[in-house]
Amino acid sequence: MPPGGGGGGGTGEQRFGKDHPPATGHECRDEEAPSRSPPTPLLPYLAVTPVASQNKKMRREDEQQGEEEETPASFFPEDVLVEILSRVPYVSLFHFKCVSKQWLALCSAPDVRKRSPQTLSGFFYFNFGWRFHNLSGKSPPIVNPNLRFLRGSYKFFSIQQCSTSLLLCKCWRSRRPRQYSWNSVPNPGPGQCFKWPEAKEFDYVVCNPATHEWTVLPPIELPDDLSCFSLGKYFLSFDPATPSRFVVFVPLDTYYEYGLSVAMIYSSETGGWTSMQSQHNDSSAYWVSDSESTFLNGIMYFPTRSSSIVTVDMKRNAWGEIEMPPGMPNSYGCASIGQSQGRLHVWQEDQDGCQLSIWVLENYDSGQWTLKCTINCFELFGRDYCKNVEYYSMFAIHAECDLIFLTDGNAKILSYNMDNQKVYVICASEDFFKGLPRRLLPYVPCFAEWTSNGQ
Repeated sequence: MPPGGGGGGGTGEQRFGKDHPPATGHECRDEEAPSRSPPTPLLPYLAVTPVASQNKKMRREDEQQGEEEETPASFFPEDVLVEILSRVPYVSLFHFKCVSKQWLALCSAPDVRKRSPQTLSGFFYFNFGWRFHNLSGKSPPIVNPNLRFLRGSYKFFSIQQCSTSLLLCKCWRSRRPRQYSWNSVPNPGPGQCFKWPEAKEFDYVVCNPATHEWTVLPPIELPDDLSCFSLGKYFLSFDPATPSRFVVFVPLDTYYEYGLSVAMIYSSETGGWTSMQSQHNDSSAYWVSDSESTFLNGIMYFPTRSSSIVTVDMKRNAWGEIEMPPGMPNSYGCASIGQSQGRLHVWQEDQDGCQLSIWVLENYDSGQWTLKCTINCFELFGRDYCKNVEYYSMFAIHAECDLIFLTDGNAKILSYNMDNQKVYVICASEDFFKGLPRRLLPYVPCFAEWTSNGQ
């Protein structure tokens, strides 16, 4: 063999034909060189152009191929991936949708959304129409507060209540005076009134803003033995543990006594109204607050103005009463109630509004309460005194943790963690308070399906 090894040797072992390619590219460097070099261009200054464009094209093809190969579905079987994503809170799924088209399709799958654990996502509030504020930040609203799915049947709507995930609305088939658009109206001024002949011609509608399902409540026809009563406020009751059903509770009043002694109850399972009367020992009715209620473990809870809570078990047709915690700072004021982590909570501000006290019901049979937390609202909001336009109040409690939400009624909304005493400013704007402060409605999304008669 001549020096240099395989240059032009004459042994058969060094010949390379079509059926016998070289083991490595180094052994046929001279033969491969012409095929690797691009043809010499006619213009020298264009020498790199074909190579650069070819490299860019190859990189794009590699990137596209990599994206196709590295989709989430390529690493896990579909059933496993659905199981993983169904355990992710919906707020996180909402952000995952922005990653790619593949993630958008995965996170939008009905099986994933229905099983995804839900948590408090934000608040509905009124400001020249209904708006929604995300707790997660400045991202777009997690739901559309315009409720456009109702526009085909109605001209105007007003949210009356939010029960965890469902909304109770009044819906009119005629436009409201001074209405700008479907969800744009002027904020009510002090003592402002106007003529609206169709004001009493509305439907009560229960809707799910996450799934766009809705149901029109049928009108209530009182039986003859209840003809002396009049309809009170509608209370919507929804339990995420049984998301396929909801209940609407309507106390009945008379001209002679105001309170809770008899009620009409609507069930989404039957689609009709039934009456339910209390077994109160004396002739007086429960003097309940007409502003709020709480639904927990199939029981309705109504705070009264006589230091007690009325319980209505609609399945057992049983009424009861629980005494308020002893030593409440304002025994003549009506306390607020709510549920968190499966337990009933009561809170109340003192007469000056500077101190907030929160209790939790430990034993439902004995009515034993435990003082959970006492908060100085002045310190919480960084004030030395209460201004004339401010009134500190707690308006919600988180259903899954010891987090409460407070407002000064003027320009600021805070969250306060009762475990670690951390304070977070949710909003420092007057937008929330240009409407009615009581209309700060906590919302938790739910994607379970239920029977709907909406079109």
